[in-house]
Amino acid sequence: MNGTVFMTFPVTATSHSLADYRARGGYAGLEKALREYTPAQVGERAKASGLQGRGGAGFMTGLKWEFVSKEAPVVYLCCNIDEGEPGTFKDRWILEHSPHQLIEGMLIASYALRVRHAFAYIRGEFDLPLRRLQAALQEAQAAGLVGENVLGSGFSCDIVVHRGAGAYVCGEESSLINSLEGKKGFPRNKPPFPAVRGLYQKPTVVNNVETLANLVNILRDGAAAFKSHGTPKNPGTRLISISGHIAKPGVYEIEIGYPWRTFLEEDCGGMMNDANLKCVIPGGISTKVLTASEIAGLTLDSESVESAGSSMGSGGMIAIAEGTCMVRLLQVMLRFYHHESCGQCTPCREGMGWLHRIIDRIVDGQGRKEDLDQMLRISRMNDGTTICGMGDAAGYATVGILAKYRDEFDYWIEHKRSRYDGNLECRPST
Repeated sequence: MNGTVFMTFPVTATSHSLADYRARGGYAGLEKALREYTPAQVGERAKASGLQGRGGAGFMTGLKWEFVSKEAPVVYLCCNIDEGEPGTFKDRWILEHSPHQLIEGMLIASYALRVRHAFAYIRGEFDLPLRRLQAALQEAQAAGLVGENVLGSGFSCDIVVHRGAGAYVCGEESSLINSLEGKKGFPRNKPPFPAVRGLYQKPTVVNNVETLANLVNILRDGAAAFKSHGTPKNPGTRLISISGHIAKPGVYEIEIGYPWRTFLEEDCGGMMNDANLKCVIPGGISTKVLTASEIAGLTLDSESVESAGSSMGSGGMIAIAEGTCMVRLLQVMLRFYHHESCGQCTPCREGMGWLHRIIDRIVDGQGRKEDLDQMLRISRMNDGTTICGMGDAAGYATVGILAKYRDEFDYWIEHKRSRYDGNLECRPST
């Protein structure tokens, strides 16, 4: 498949407004769902589309909904807008430019799941996205699209916007639920899973922003139209936010299965200042780096990227140019993970600090040869031993970089400096 890069829609100064959204066919999917289908039929269409979650895990959306008991008297929907994965900013784009698409998607999902109260949990640092979402929600309420008796259908649904406090771990669904309940943002042991016992101990579905936004087109145009793009195992399009040493950073909508090198070299304009590509972080810093040679024949879909040992993750791609010091890059990553560990699990709480102290010592010129093997051991000890995946993620970043760029770490330990002298980003810390 050659694939396609799409424009989501022309962005204007008022593209976030209800009038502009309705001019683009907005709320037609909701109207069709309420007028023509039962809640079960909406769920069947979501499942038939093959839509996979766009938050990172890639789980089948329709299948996730089926875990909720049909007899449950109360069901909650939570939209996860805690987009805290470094390198990822595509959900923020949706909120800033098309918040009504998210609201419509939440209403469609709420109808399918028989949800009376839905929650939008938004990251604490988001300002413009929060204001856009709140304004759109007010417009939708005034137009009879949210609240009692939506569009005269007998279906009622309120949406509550809840602002988090900026904790990265609250992007994990059970931490998000705890935070919504007013508790510490600690992950919960599973089982029970949220679909069985979630918010306020009731069945709960947590979906990502882009996942819910995709429901709009699926209901309006049909599952077959959605599946006409992408790959057989991973249909549709997805948003990619790309940053780093790339000439044209931003948010792109790509057809799943699009050639990776075409995307970087043609659509994104290649590397800044005609630099050579060194490596790519495919889907946020929790995914393993892939070298320029490794991505040469890959396409942007889960199967292709996983075959190379990494993941599409949250769609946050970072392009890294030759001349970048991977020691300093890993130091920044481990500083982030150490800072964001909630501290509930001992392997993560202690392991993150341990990794951070070792990499700081290496950068300060006090590294030892055995430090690198120690970092690998700590990463392995964290793998699968914590309630959520944060400990695993830090290990993936560490193991991935050390496996491919260990020579740079060896050089710094031996010479007490980076091999890339003159690069301001690679100077030892003071």
